[in-house]
Amino acid sequence: MPPNDALIQSWTQTVARRHADAAIYNTRGEVLRTFAQINDEARDFIASGFDGLNPGDVIGIQAGNHPSWPALFLACLNAGIVALPLERSIAEQERDAALNACRASAVVTSGTFASPVVITRRSAVPTDWRDCPPSLLKLTSGTTAAPRVIRFRSHQLLADCEQICDTMGISDRDLNFAVIPVSHSYGFSNLVTPLIARGVPVVLSSDRMPRAVLDGLARTRATVFPGMPVFYQAFAQMDPAPELPALRLCISAGAPLPLAVAQQFREVFGRAIHSFYGSSECGGICYDREAQLEQEGFVGEPMQEVQIEALDPQAATSRVRVRSAAAGDGYFPNADETRLGNGCFVPDDLLAQRGAGFAIVGRASDIINVAGKKVNPAEVEAVLLGVSGVREAAVFGITSALRNEEVAACVVADDSVREEGLLKFCRGKLSGWQAPKRIFFLPAMPTNERGKISRRALAQRFAS
Repeated sequence: MPPNDALIQSWTQTVARRHADAAIYNTRGEVLRTFAQINDEARDFIASGFDGLNPGDVIGIQAGNHPSWPALFLACLNAGIVALPLERSIAEQERDAALNACRASAVVTSGTFASPVVITRRSAVPTDWRDCPPSLLKLTSGTTAAPRVIRFRSHQLLADCEQICDTMGISDRDLNFAVIPVSHSYGFSNLVTPLIARGVPVVLSSDRMPRAVLDGLARTRATVFPGMPVFYQAFAQMDPAPELPALRLCISAGAPLPLAVAQQFREVFGRAIHSFYGSSECGGICYDREAQLEQEGFVGEPMQEVQIEALDPQAATSRVRVRSAAAGDGYFPNADETRLGNGCFVPDDLLAQRGAGFAIVGRASDIINVAGKKVNPAEVEAVLLGVSGVREAAVFGITSALRNEEVAACVVADDSVREEGLLKFCRGKLSGWQAPKRIFFLPAMPTNERGKISRRALAQRFAS
């Protein structure tokens, strides 16, 4: 066991304090793991499934919201193996590119929620991390089509967990409900690390249908629900809606929360929704503590121990520099210290000061934000250009009330090419959030005075 690993030290205290207590439930309220059983399962992974893996090796974890997830991560920490969370919905081509870029020596998969996980070995030359091996790699999108990841050490992951729990008032008396993917940064930081470091138990759900989620919340008497705007809209439209007497804290992240959705949810359930703004690179940034739900795009004040500095303090809107102990060490394989490094991160979002808090008013880059997932336009354009008859393609984001943005594209193509066929082709090649929802046909691609295509101009032109 690494003696100085911050998360392992926290887990040792958690399992000693909550040894026989329930840690993981299913949506029927049945106990799947106690804290002691998670600890034993982690030891079993090291003794059997991790045989032949060495400290510094990377292992991809693509098992969905599986009850073995916390034990797998703890086993990685104990063995010095670097975990790479991968969402189950990721396209196979993108997954393989990420595994290859990270030189992963193994990948963990699971057929179903109830089936055991399977560890498959891969041929790879391990990365030499030198004197700064990471504990976790988070997959994100770069400025090219190549996959890029963020390097984190345990003390940074623990800092994010502590900032979230302390800012939101989450304790081991709560019960988290996990329907968002624990492999995504939002789910990992709000569900996995609070269980490990603070002993906050969790309900794991493999059914994302709104009715099933609501029924699970009512049945398990979960007290905290980290969700996304699309869930809250669906909940507010349920008729009849179940009583949720135990639910005390509703959190929304992944996309700005529309006021109309928040207000309708409050009318139906009598509870406010707290907007949460964060990034894969640095964890939580802002949180709407009061949740008065009076300003569109408002994301609240900075998290505890987080500092925000406007890059252009004289402007009404500006990109910001976030200073946080939770910020990652940097990007891999190619660093970009102008954006991430030395405890700081510069997001692409444009923020405006609103009293003591901030509101998100736009984005400064071409990267598309679909419910918290970053889509690189170049990746989608490469797929479109692979279709016979498509001569040019430009991909951009258009506003979505529930997912922040949706992917759209303009193409110059032969008369035989149809939108329906292009959409179907993209859905077969890309992950669901990457695939375009609309494709517009142009006789020629418009360019600026320098001969370049402006994705932002196209987005404005086809916004409606």
